[in-house]
Amino acid sequence: MAPLRSQFPAAPASDDGEAQPEFTTASADSTLSEALLVLRKRKWVLLAMVVLGLLYGLYQAFTQPVRYTAAGRLEIGSGATAAYRQPGFTQGENLNNEMLILQSESLMLTVGREMDLANNPAFFGITKGTLPHRNIDDPGVRQAVVGTLLGSVKAANIPGTQILVISCVSANPKLSADIVNHVMDAYIQRSIQSRYASTDRVSRWLSNTLSDLKAQVEASQEQLIDMQRKLGVLGLSFDPTHVPQTETAAKVDALSSALSSARIARILAESKFRTLRNADPNNLEGLLDVSGLDGELNRLRGDIATTKATIAEELVMRGPRNPKVEADQRHLAELQREVDTEQNRLLSQAKDAYVAAQANEAQTTSALDQAKNEAYQLRDATVEYTLRQREYDTNRTLYDGLLSRLRTAGVQAGLESLEIDIIDRAQQPPAPTLKPTSSILIQNGIFGLIGGVVLSFLLESLDTGLRSVAEIENVMQLPSLAVIPRVRRVGSDGDGALSVAQSNINVLATSKSQFSEAFRSLRTSLLLSTTGHPPKIIVISSSTPAEGKTTVATNLACILAQRETRVLLIDSDLRRPNVHHRFGLNGRVGLSTVLAGAATLEDALRQVAEVPNLDILCCGPVPPFPTEMLSSEAMHDLLVRCCDQYTHIVIDSPPILSVTDGVILARQCDALALVVRHGKSSRHVVRRARDLLIRAGAPVTGIVLNAVDVNAPEYYGYYGYSGYSYSNIDSESWETEPRKTSTPAGAA
Repeated sequence: MAPLRSQFPAAPASDDGEAQPEFTTASADSTLSEALLVLRKRKWVLLAMVVLGLLYGLYQAFTQPVRYTAAGRLEIGSGATAAYRQPGFTQGENLNNEMLILQSESLMLTVGREMDLANNPAFFGITKGTLPHRNIDDPGVRQAVVGTLLGSVKAANIPGTQILVISCVSANPKLSADIVNHVMDAYIQRSIQSRYASTDRVSRWLSNTLSDLKAQVEASQEQLIDMQRKLGVLGLSFDPTHVPQTETAAKVDALSSALSSARIARILAESKFRTLRNADPNNLEGLLDVSGLDGELNRLRGDIATTKATIAEELVMRGPRNPKVEADQRHLAELQREVDTEQNRLLSQAKDAYVAAQANEAQTTSALDQAKNEAYQLRDATVEYTLRQREYDTNRTLYDGLLSRLRTAGVQAGLESLEIDIIDRAQQPPAPTLKPTSSILIQNGIFGLIGGVVLSFLLESLDTGLRSVAEIENVMQLPSLAVIPRVRRVGSDGDGALSVAQSNINVLATSKSQFSEAFRSLRTSLLLSTTGHPPKIIVISSSTPAEGKTTVATNLACILAQRETRVLLIDSDLRRPNVHHRFGLNGRVGLSTVLAGAATLEDALRQVAEVPNLDILCCGPVPPFPTEMLSSEAMHDLLVRCCDQYTHIVIDSPPILSVTDGVILARQCDALALVVRHGKSSRHVVRRARDLLIRAGAPVTGIVLNAVDVNAPEYYGYYGYSGYSYSNIDSESWETEPRKTSTPAGAA
């Protein structure tokens, strides 16, 4: 069965297929004006809290205990110890520290022990009787005494001065003064003892530290002397940069030069030896000058040449057997042996020179390495000596500094003990100290006002009812069509001047009232809610019963019928019908009988004389299956038929969340107005009803806020008529005139 509505824009669907409302509104900001509206609405809560605060203030003022306050003054001087204070230390910090000391538990325990406050009845506020003897060392008694003193004794600084004011509040004036004086005396005594105790601790620590430093200085000095002995230096004023290293350095330099010379000599000797050893014996005379040899070999070779020449001449002249020739030959052989002997001697001499040069080089290298090792050892010893010297100097400086600090610690303690001076001792107060009644009332009144504000906003946050247009639009995401004011039903006069319809339908009895103007506003909103043409089928429903949907439907139908249009009002609440009671009609024949076929539409329609253009289709007998009847083809055909005969059809629908009848009818309409009762409907309920309608594809046009107190702060100015009146309009102008010309359905 297709819905009857046409040309009505469908609601956009979300990703999961559910339709979403087109209207969106930004969440209302928590402005100052809205806060003032909340406070104005909860004014009785504010007034009650302020009154309770004032009453409690009066009770406090008349029942406040009698207390005596005694005060004394101390001066905390800067003293002569400013030179010993750490950098960044200020007098303000010192005063804060002293105030904390004055209110310390240890000082309070000392005062309580000296005054035996544990056995003083006046200290605990006991005016009659005595206390059993108690020992302040008992944990419970000590806690009670110290806690009472901490609550009674206060220390404060006079701004811009170094003066502390110590005060005490108790029920006994003499006890208050005694406690203050004992606190000041105990504080001074504690200050002196703490200063000396601190100095004594510092002195003991310095003494122990000095003993350790002294042992370190002595050990460093002994190590320094050993290093000087190793270096061959006398005296503690030795400068390591002036160590006599000239001899060692000169030795290393000389050995380096000697090694170079020995290496050159060895190279030359080796070259001469290898040259002579590998040369041809017959060619040695060509190497003698080059090799630097003497002329003995050359002489021998000259003699051999001369002898050979002589032998050659004699052989020619005398023959080989000449004795002279034989003698010369023997002489030549002897010269040859001398030449060989001389060659061997020269080669052996070159070898011996080479071996001697090689040995000289090795010895020189060994001596140079030894000299270098001695130089390295001397350098290491010098470095170690420098470290020992620095360690000795550091320990000596630290020892001298701590020794000087130890000598000044006693002087510092004496100077610190003279900084505190009593300016005024506490005197017995002549009169008690009572808080003014006005101050107590003002204080409690302010507290009551603050509590009232907090309670008002708390109640507002816990209130789930919908009370303002902005709140409803924000929750529902739907526009507000109209705000219907709350009015009393007009009763019939004794002479019967008002009919039943006029008594129940307020727009018929008071056409110029705020109530009537609200329904005219609703009519305009509905006629302009759809594009193209005004809606034909208008369903009026609500989330739950008793929200005023029948009142809205009947009054809206009467307002629509006051125009040149034909209007049909259908009571589709087949479970709890009420429309026929509002108009004083007989409901035996109606919608149920028409749908069941027991009566025709013309027989079931009813009219009222007050609204000629309005036809009413009552509910009829309550059927056993209302849902099936409303979802039948007969209901669909009935609506189709009525659309051809009437300009507007107003349907009073059952509640959405109670039964499904309202959702079924919502799919057949062109516009649906959801009625929300001011202050009664819950935001969760109306949101659930809206979701059901959106999922069903119903054309939810907006909401109607019903039963609103227009005098409430949040609705101030909604229906103000100042400067605008109906004085020039007569009452007859609202009556229906005979039709002359056709009027467009959307004209207002």
